[in-house]
Amino acid sequence: MLKRIALLLLVAFVLGVPAWAQAPVAPANVATAAKPVAAIAGNPLLEPWTTPFQVPPYDKIKPEHYLPAFKAAIEQNRKEINAIVNNPQPPTFANTIEALEYSGELLSKVQGAFGGLQSADTTPELQAINREVTPLLSAMRDEVRLNDTLFKRIKTIYDTRAASKLTQVQVKLVEEVYKGYVRGGANLDPAKKEQLKKMNAELSMLSLKFGDNQLHDTNAYQLVIDKQEDLKGLPPSVVATGAAAAKTSKMPGKWVFTLQAPSIWPFLQYADNRELRRQIMTAYTSRCDHNDEWDNKKIVSRIAALRVERAQLLGYKTYADFVLEENMAKTPAAVYGLLNQLWTPARAVALKEAADLQAAIDKEGGAFKLDAGDWRYYTEKVRKARFDLDDQALRPYFKLDNVVQGAFEVAHRLYGITFTPLPNLPAYNPEVKAYEVKDANGAHLAVFLTDYHPRPGKRTGAWTGRLRGSYVRNGKVVRPIVTNVCNFTRPSGDEPALLTLEEVSTLFHEFGHAIAGFVGNVPYPTLGGFPRDFVEVPSQIMENWCLEPEVLKLYAKHYKTGELIPVALVDKIEKSAQFNQGFITVEYLAAALLDMDWHTLSTTTEQDATAFEKASMAKIQLLPEIPPRYRSPYYSHVFSGGYSAGYYAYIWSEVYDKDAFQAYKEKGNLFDQATAKAFRKVLEQGGTVDAMAAYKAFRGRDASVEPLLKARGLK
Repeated sequence: MLKRIALLLLVAFVLGVPAWAQAPVAPANVATAAKPVAAIAGNPLLEPWTTPFQVPPYDKIKPEHYLPAFKAAIEQNRKEINAIVNNPQPPTFANTIEALEYSGELLSKVQGAFGGLQSADTTPELQAINREVTPLLSAMRDEVRLNDTLFKRIKTIYDTRAASKLTQVQVKLVEEVYKGYVRGGANLDPAKKEQLKKMNAELSMLSLKFGDNQLHDTNAYQLVIDKQEDLKGLPPSVVATGAAAAKTSKMPGKWVFTLQAPSIWPFLQYADNRELRRQIMTAYTSRCDHNDEWDNKKIVSRIAALRVERAQLLGYKTYADFVLEENMAKTPAAVYGLLNQLWTPARAVALKEAADLQAAIDKEGGAFKLDAGDWRYYTEKVRKARFDLDDQALRPYFKLDNVVQGAFEVAHRLYGITFTPLPNLPAYNPEVKAYEVKDANGAHLAVFLTDYHPRPGKRTGAWTGRLRGSYVRNGKVVRPIVTNVCNFTRPSGDEPALLTLEEVSTLFHEFGHAIAGFVGNVPYPTLGGFPRDFVEVPSQIMENWCLEPEVLKLYAKHYKTGELIPVALVDKIEKSAQFNQGFITVEYLAAALLDMDWHTLSTTTEQDATAFEKASMAKIQLLPEIPPRYRSPYYSHVFSGGYSAGYYAYIWSEVYDKDAFQAYKEKGNLFDQATAKAFRKVLEQGGTVDAMAAYKAFRGRDASVEPLLKARGLK
């Protein structure tokens, strides 16, 4: 139940995959949950949902419904907890652990509906509600976790678990619940519990403010162009996107470029005007760093200091020690060990790439030194010269609808699952598309919602969420509602949405997270997820399929002619696979190391965020031409999401995803059914078993780092 309360505290997230992407959401058993609050008439959040598959009735829900629904659901959850605490019967698995696990169903229902909207289609009104609800949820979480009587009941069951007749999964649940309460402060004395409550409340509000500031600064910037000559170098599709954005902003006849991914990155790739490239790159890397009301530097410093104080209150040296105890890595030393192992060769490759780009500048007669605003522009030129590969030449073969169907087909060939459109399902935005996901035997697995284009109310990046998790109760199975939310290139003029190579990879990535949600078969929400540094394995492994020649034939068709992508283009993609990997790896590792540096602090003194980041990057000798993927003031993954001391997880998981994909390669069949069945078992089990044990059962050994090094050209 506590994971569910924490869910909304994290929806103010970010770039990339949000913290709640893999966190299990409580079941919405609305028929029973709604009864105690039925007196609040006319609130669709508090009534039984008669929609297909009990999806949120967004066609009836209005912003004013959320706050009273939250308050009613919190009060009901409080009554449910009190019933467990005051139960006169001796504590048992059923009347304590299982009862706790399935408490908060109504609250989870409200959270699921609100959380999806708040991250993907928010408004100032919804943000205000979030600011009011967040401290209520934080207080409720602490009220439950720091309840002495409740903890005593849990501890009694924990202490006697070895002699009980519980199943292996039930024992695992008891252990995880007990550990969660201990890590939540249950063993602290009363004075320290009060300290912890104050810290948790402050941290929740700081994270929320961080996310709101990041959204504001991302949306506030516009590069407005009113001279045709300033568009030189931009492909027609990029120009058309800029014109459409200007029209939306009521500036017809001009062109507008923003900090949203489909706008800024093509502009930096192709715009000949170096000064304009510098302007938009500077705007991107200086978000929330202007010493104004939207500045995040002091928030970052305060969050980091509070996290140290909180960790030490709970008996840990640093916040990273606290976090990593639950991950595969276990210790900061293990994380730094992997990151440093990769940093030296990655930096060496990036230095060679920088020299190549500088040579291209010099060849053109450019009397300047390569900087951050130049990297993508000259990378594109060198790519085209070296491989005769132009990213724009690929896009006609990557029509969004075709790529989606290609991903569906890969899932079907691997796991037998199918996707049927549900055009009449109520959604939070007209752009959302819904599908019913069925297993090979025709059984319902999930509802899948896709939301692929940027808009002002959507946070940047791409993520997977759940409006409802899966669970089993009294023999009844309830399946999840899974979302994929992205910010891909929009249709332009007469052209449909045509994706870049990177967007294709992102689509498959998020779809991999979704598949894990579809096939998960865990009876208890608390056990539904993976450790943070394994959670990216299901998503990243899917990226391995998307550009395989055999898979490209399934979906890479010219949007006008239907012609399959030419073999020559596929060859160029394969030959250029390791191109620019120095840059890609360095900017990622720099951000991962910055995250670790912030969270291995052992002092509660607030740091100067600018000076701290500068020292962190100087320590690793980061190339000035390559900023870290996320600078501290807009590093939403770690300051308003769930990746604090955990951004390393992507590369840690990549060791496993590359090794796992090799299992298919070794069989000589990308869709080998025995391998797919074994890997699906890993996904189905979720957190009911140790992630390392599950992987070794799949592969017969631990993962090797060699496939990752080879894929990134670091060896």
